Amino acid sequence: MKTSSIVVCFLLGTFLLRNANLLPADDSKSNPEKLPVFQLRDARGKDWTSEELVGSKATVIVFLGVECPLVKLYAQKLNRLPNDFPGVSVVGINSNRHDSITEIEAFEKETNVAFPILKDPGNKIADLLKAERTPEVFVFNSERVLAYRGAIDDQYHYGMQRDQAENFYLRDSLKAIVKNQIPKRKKTEAIGCIIGRVLKETKSLEVTYTNQVSRLLNKHCVSCHRPGEIAPFSLTDYDEVVGWAEMIQEVINDRRMPPWHANPAHGKFKNDISLSKDQISMINRWVENGAPEGKPTDLPEPPKFVEGWRIGTPDVVFKMKKTPYRVPARGVIPYKHFVVETGFKEDKWIQAAECRIGNRAVVHHIIVAVHDEGASSAHGQIESEWITATAPGAQPLELPEGYAKLIPAGSKLIFQMHYTPNGTAQTDLSSVGFKFVDASKVRKSVGTQEILNRRFRIPPNASDHEVRASRTFRQDSQLLTLFPHMHLRGKAFRYTATYPDGSEEILLDIPAFDFNWQNGYMFPEPKLIPAGTKIECVAKFDNSKENFANPNPNKTVRWGDQTWDEMMIGYYDMALADQDLTKDE
Repeated sequence: MKTSSIVVCFLLGTFLLRNANLLPADDSKSNPEKLPVFQLRDARGKDWTSEELVGSKATVIVFLGVECPLVKLYAQKLNRLPNDFPGVSVVGINSNRHDSITEIEAFEKETNVAFPILKDPGNKIADLLKAERTPEVFVFNSERVLAYRGAIDDQYHYGMQRDQAENFYLRDSLKAIVKNQIPKRKKTEAIGCIIGRVLKETKSLEVTYTNQVSRLLNKHCVSCHRPGEIAPFSLTDYDEVVGWAEMIQEVINDRRMPPWHANPAHGKFKNDISLSKDQISMINRWVENGAPEGKPTDLPEPPKFVEGWRIGTPDVVFKMKKTPYRVPARGVIPYKHFVVETGFKEDKWIQAAECRIGNRAVVHHIIVAVHDEGASSAHGQIESEWITATAPGAQPLELPEGYAKLIPAGSKLIFQMHYTPNGTAQTDLSSVGFKFVDASKVRKSVGTQEILNRRFRIPPNASDHEVRASRTFRQDSQLLTLFPHMHLRGKAFRYTATYPDGSEEILLDIPAFDFNWQNGYMFPEPKLIPAGTKIECVAKFDNSKENFANPNPNKTVRWGDQTWDEMMIGYYDMALADQDLTKDE
């Protein structure tokens, strides 16, 4: 059973109907163009009829789900409609089989929903209106005839958003309807989560949740899709998973999930979480057969995690400051930098490190670096301040045995915080955790380096602008991890090594860069880079209007910290190949 702690993206819909939820009516039961006549129950147990809910000018029915990432983003826009359009009523309906009454009630309280939210058992109203996604709106005029259906506006897309909408579909339709006019658009495509309907099971038990699907989810998804983690919903039990079955099918076929963007033709990486064609085919067969549960005895033991940490229990945790930082509801917040005393009386070697976001709703990324006022080259440390970071999709730092990062005695930590206001005032208190390793076990010091170009100019409306940067290695080195970084106009990124003998190797190719998933790509074993090797990074940017996330296609874009500017950085973790600190001592 889900709990409110995992309700990250919320719903606007909920009534529990005990008996039949369609009341006798003229043609509403068979005509999806007419407002259906129904009786449904809300999360507090109150029964409502459609007669009580219709507006004198228009009625907006919106299908919602408590965990759909787009629903919460639109909650306040929906709340404002009755005030902005007198005579218009808004009704939320939840047809998701997996959304409980408790979760709906918690969503209502957190979002201060100003209109009724009804539960649609058996998704009967959703079927009648042919509703497909949350949030999807249906607007009926004063004659109770469907005048518009589809998206609220075009501000948000899957994993992308604009600063503001360019087309206001719902509001434009209401402006026309209240004037007794016909909206210019009758239908648009709704963007959002597929409604979790009750599926019709076949007799086929070729693929079941307990025998195959749960094992696949445990390996590829549950590290994020579990209570308290970054994903907006949990995939740890059948009742939850079956409600998301069709959405799971869509995102894996589109390769949106699991979030992995490396071209499989170049390089192998130990943190590859992508699904094979056979695994995708298995999920498709499961959903097409009605997503059967299977035998309880087939269910594997769930994976074990340390609550709150992916690296296990840290040896020490540092908060970014003593009290939470207040994030305003709106506006642009320059990067915030918080300095924290470590109190380390001796050098510390870090084997693993993880940034923990306090409030995922407003924190885009964290970088934790070392500030050593008495910096030296002791212990052969590579000159690098970066210790660890997190951004959407990023992995915590976990180094191979014998490899570690140094934090010198007396150092301070600097938290660089990037906040993105989401329309509601928030607070955040993020932290970082370290796992130490004894200095006697450290053979190689690891540093995070970068290949970058700060001098680019991306012309207005350029759809495929190329930027290059390179570095030649002076010593035999080892690469551990590659992580490319760009902003909203990032399109593709590639690392290519040209070795001293003239041969070339593509180390990493990202043909479709996604700013929302800043993955690091870890080599199975440290990769030798001989002295004299040149690594070139080639980045491509899309500054055209075809790039949904583009803040302004008419602007010349330069280097800058904010996401509406751009960066071109090929980060990499490295060590010196011939270094052995155990022998140096």
